[in-house]
Amino acid sequence: MKNVLVTGGCGFIGSEVVKQLLEKNYKVRVVDDLSKPESAIKKGYEFLQLDLTNKKAADKAFKGVDICINLAAKIGGIGYFHKYPATILSENNKIYSATFEAAVKNKIKRIVCISSSMVFESTKSFPSKESDIKKIPPPVSAYGFSKLSGEWYCQAFWDEYKLAYSICRPFNAYGINEFPGEEVGYAHAIPDLIKKILKNQYPVEILGDGQQTRSFTHVRDLADGIITVMESKKAENEDFNIASTREMKIIDLAKLLWKLCNKKEKFKAKYVSGFIHDIKRRIPDATKMKKLLDWEAKIKLEDGLMEVINWLKKEI
Repeated sequence: MKNVLVTGGCGFIGSEVVKQLLEKNYKVRVVDDLSKPESAIKKGYEFLQLDLTNKKAADKAFKGVDICINLAAKIGGIGYFHKYPATILSENNKIYSATFEAAVKNKIKRIVCISSSMVFESTKSFPSKESDIKKIPPPVSAYGFSKLSGEWYCQAFWDEYKLAYSICRPFNAYGINEFPGEEVGYAHAIPDLIKKILKNQYPVEILGDGQQTRSFTHVRDLADGIITVMESKKAENEDFNIASTREMKIIDLAKLLWKLCNKKEKFKAKYVSGFIHDIKRRIPDATKMKKLLDWEAKIKLEDGLMEVINWLKKEI
């Protein structure tokens, strides 16, 4: 039974990863700074409240663990990315430096680095393959660049210290326990749109022209994919897109949510100015996960969306 450290383990994806690890009888240590209002400590694991930009704190976090799933990061919706680019870049790199150095110092077996689909912001190749990363220009947003930086930490610390790694790139996570933001764009598209519809906004405001496309992946699938990577020797020193491959326009997502919320009026949208770095298309190639690890996303979008709608009806 491995001792697993999950940094950022009280966050949206992290809490689901921890839940599934406990169900598999792993011994889990969660480290989180509890900076998100929705962060909650659960039972069943060791918890440390630490600031992982601090090297002494990171060293304490990594003592006595075999493997780390490194989720800790400054993260939010597209509005958050645009408001705090310097904070995101600076803090995320401090976290990488402290955690990777602590991993080497404490001789852990592998670090599983949770990157992001936003490393593909500048691609013109669709669907995006893992191998495209070395061919495309760097991301245009500070958040995307910070996540690409994390991937470079993986390679650099392998080259110098032989710290084994695996890189996971989630694509557009959604699911229960992710709250809508108080400001537009502070959370992700699905909770934001559901909140607007449940609060009877009419017409429904859409950021940009609604033609942006994404592949929405349920958080339970993402957590299962991350753990599959962690458990596999084949995944060592490899990178993976973890995603549903169903591509959907934001306007079509809004129409689907409208229907699932049982709205009687005819759907109507109002288009409002979006953000500079609102990438038009993001679609993954998930072949590598299927071929190498026999994994693919299982949860149908409509089923996952109904879960979120029913949950938010109680929360809002």
